Amino acid sequence: QVQLVESGGGLVQPGGSLRLFCEASGSIFTIYGMGWYRQAPGKQRELVATITDESITTYKDSVKGRFTISSNNARNTVILHMNDLKPEDTADYYCKAEIKETMFARRTEYWGRGTPVTVSA
Repeated sequence: QVQLVESGGGLVQPGGSLRLFCEASGSIFTIYGMGWYRQAPGKQRELVATITDESITTYKDSVKGRFTISSNNARNTVILHMNDLKPEDTADYYCKAEIKETMFARRTEYWGRGTPVTVSA
């Protein structure tokens, strides 16, 4: 079984910074990619940033230049560095990973339970 645990969310003023952490644990053979998604109240979940096992990154347009995603493959960890935060960044942030648990298993997506980020004065 695989678990993803997020941490680092909280309350921050506009223009401030936060770092979100996500660690994958359990039966892991290979991690193909990890990413961060967010869901604001009354809205659908949306992609924020992803990183592949080859360190190829993608970002939502509105966070480019402000957010940076990085990974530590040895520790099965992905970090989202968020700078110049805006009220519209307020949401629950979820970690997702695409993982094979064994050599012959199929790729499976796993989600964390989320961590809240509130940007407010």
